[in-house]
Amino acid sequence: MVRGVFVKSRSIASSNNHKTNMPEPDKSFGQKILGFFVKEDATQTGAAPASPAGTTERSQPGGSVPASATPQPQQPLPQAQGTVDAKFAGHFTEVLSKANVPGPDYFEFRETLRNLADLGLPEDKRYQAAWASFRAMASGVSVQLLTSTANQYLTALSSDRDLFLKSVETALNERVGGLQNEQKQLLADNEAITKQIAELQKRINANNERLSNIGGEITEQSTKLTQNRSNFEATYASFTEQIKNDVSKIQTYLK
Repeated sequence: MVRGVFVKSRSIASSNNHKTNMPEPDKSFGQKILGFFVKEDATQTGAAPASPAGTTERSQPGGSVPASATPQPQQPLPQAQGTVDAKFAGHFTEVLSKANVPGPDYFEFRETLRNLADLGLPEDKRYQAAWASFRAMASGVSVQLLTSTANQYLTALSSDRDLFLKSVETALNERVGGLQNEQKQLLADNEAITKQIAELQKRINANNERLSNIGGEITEQSTKLTQNRSNFEATYASFTEQIKNDVSKIQTYLK
C-alpha cells in the first residue's frame, strides 16, 4: 500500500485566510498521519487493539482453529487479540489523506502537539501550549474547527471499517462456511463408515465363532462318514462272501 501518496499541498505562507502564518509542509500529509498514529502512539502507549479496515485481500481477524481428532462443526471462531499492523496503518493513512480538508485543521494541531512531546510538560499544559502555538500560526482557527475536522476523520475511518467488516463477514460466510460444511460432511462420512466397520466387526465375530465350532464338526462328520464306509465295506464283504461260498458249494454238491 502506498503511503503518503496524497500530498497536502497548501502554502501556509500565502495570503489565504487560515494559511497566512503556517509553514510549508516538508513531507506528505500521508507521511505525517503515519507519524501521528503509528510512530508516536504505538511506541509511547504500546500496541493497542486495532480495528483493521480494507478489503478482503487484507489479513482477516481471528486465528486458525486448532485441529482436533474429533472436531465438532459450527464451533465459534476464537477471538484474537489484535495489534497495530503496518499494512493497515498504511491503509488508514490513505483513508485519512483522502478525507483531508483544505486549510489548517486537526492534523496541523496534532503535529504541533507532537512537536511539544519531548518538553516534559504535563498533558494539560502541552495541549494548551500547542493550542497557543497553533493559533499564532493559523489565525481564525477555533476549538470547534479542531473537533469538527477530527470528527470528520473519525467518520471516514468508521465508514471504511464498516466496509471492511462487511467484506470480512462475506469472506467468513464463503470460506469458513464452506469449510464448516465440509467438516460436517466428513463427520457424517466418518459416522457412516464407523457403522459399517461395526457391522463388519459383527460379521467377523460371527465368523470367528463359527470357525471355532466348525473344526469339531469336521472331525465328528469325518469320523462318522469313515465309520459308515468301514461298516458298509464290512457288510458288503459279509454278503458277497456268503454268496460266493454258496456258489462254490452249489458247484460242488449239485453236479
